[in-house]
Amino acid sequence: MFVNKVDKKRKNKFICIVKQKNNLIEQAKLALNIPLDNKIILCLDGGGMRGILSIQLLKALEKIAGAPAHSWVDMVAGTSTGAIISALIATGHTADKIEEIYDNLVFKVFQPRLLGHRFVNPPKFSKKAFRDLANGLFSNLSIADACCLHRTDILITAKDMAAGEETYFTGFCMADGSVHGTYAPVLLRAAVEASMSAPTYFNPLERFVDGGTTTYNNPSSAAIIEALNYSRNPDYTYGKITVISLGTGISPQFIPPGKAGNPHGPDLFFWLNWLMTEIGHDASDMQTDLLRSPRFRDLLDYRRFQISLDTTAIRQLPDIALEEPINGAHTLHGLNDRVLSDIDMADTGKYALIKCIGMQMATFVESANKFGADLVLGHKKNRDLLVTARGDVASILSQMRDARWLDAQSVD
Repeated sequence: MFVNKVDKKRKNKFICIVKQKNNLIEQAKLALNIPLDNKIILCLDGGGMRGILSIQLLKALEKIAGAPAHSWVDMVAGTSTGAIISALIATGHTADKIEEIYDNLVFKVFQPRLLGHRFVNPPKFSKKAFRDLANGLFSNLSIADACCLHRTDILITAKDMAAGEETYFTGFCMADGSVHGTYAPVLLRAAVEASMSAPTYFNPLERFVDGGTTTYNNPSSAAIIEALNYSRNPDYTYGKITVISLGTGISPQFIPPGKAGNPHGPDLFFWLNWLMTEIGHDASDMQTDLLRSPRFRDLLDYRRFQISLDTTAIRQLPDIALEEPINGAHTLHGLNDRVLSDIDMADTGKYALIKCIGMQMATFVESANKFGADLVLGHKKNRDLLVTARGDVASILSQMRDARWLDAQSVD
C-alpha cells in the first residue's frame, strides 16, 4: 500500500489549501442544499464525446456552487470520458476550461485510422492524438501528485482483462498531507488512458480496457465502496455522504417486440453493438435503483442527473433553435427518435447537438431543483425524471400466461 512521504514545506502547503478549501466548501454546500458535515463525491459517467453533456451540467453546478468543483468536492470519480473530466477537475481546471479542452480534444481523438472499422478491422481509432494531448495536460503527474494539488481524492476505473476484474485507481488525501492508495504512484494519464480504451474503438492499454466495458460506466457504487471501506478517512461514513452523479445521455435501443428476432442490418454487428451498449446501461440502472431504494435513502444522499436521448425526454427540456438543421428539424423539439437514438459516443458530427442537449438539460435542472436533490419523478422516487420508460406490463401479462401464444412463437 502506497503512502507518499510528507516534508515540512508540503505539509504547510497542505494546511493552507485545507483552510482555503473549507471556506469554499461551506459556501457550496449551502448553495446546493448539502448538510455541512457531509463529504461530497462527484461521479462522471463514460460516454465518449457525449461527455460534453456532463460538462454542461458541471458548468451549471459550478455556477450555483459559486466556485470551481476542485475547490469544494472531496472526491472525483470517473470512467472513460468521465475519467478525463475527473482528472481535469482534480488538476484545477474549471468547467469552462474543460469545455474548451473538449472542443479541441474530441475532434482530434476521434479521427478514424486508415481502413479502421470497429468490427471488420478494429480498432476504429488510433490513440496517438489522445496520448499526446494527455501528456500535454497532465505531464507525468502521478495520481498522488494530482490529489495533493487541491486536496481532492481520485478514483478512476478500468477493466483488467488479465486478472478478469475491475481495477480502481485511487488516491486518498490523509490528514498529514500524505496520499493513500495502492495505485497512487501510477501516472494520472496512464490511469485515464486505461479507462478510455473502449474495445473496438481503441486498442487496449496492455491489459486494460475501458472501465465502462462491464459494470462501472457509472462509477458511483465504486466510489462509495472505496470511500467507505478503503480510504482510511473516517469522515466518509454512512449518513454523511452526498453523491452527485452526472450522466452523458442514454441512447435507447427500443426494438419492437415482433422485430427482436430479426433486427435491422447484419445480425453480428447489431448484437455486438446492442450488447456493448445495453450492458453499461443495465449496470448503471441496477446500481442507481439500489442507491435510491428506501433502505439506502437514509444512509446516502444520492443525486443522479441523466437523460434518455428520445423525443419523450427531449421535449421536456426548453426548446431552442439548432445551429444547423438536422434531417429537416430546425429546433431541438423537432428532432425525431431516429436521429436522437443514433448519437454514438464517437459521432463528432453530433457533437454540437449533444452539447446543445446538455445546455438545455442544465437549464432544466437549474429550474427544477438547482442540483439540490435527486432528479426523480415526484411520486416514484426511484425513477429518473428525464429517462423514458417503455415497459408494457399489460401486454406481457396477457401473452406470457397464454399457452397458445407461447406455442405459436418461432423456435428456429
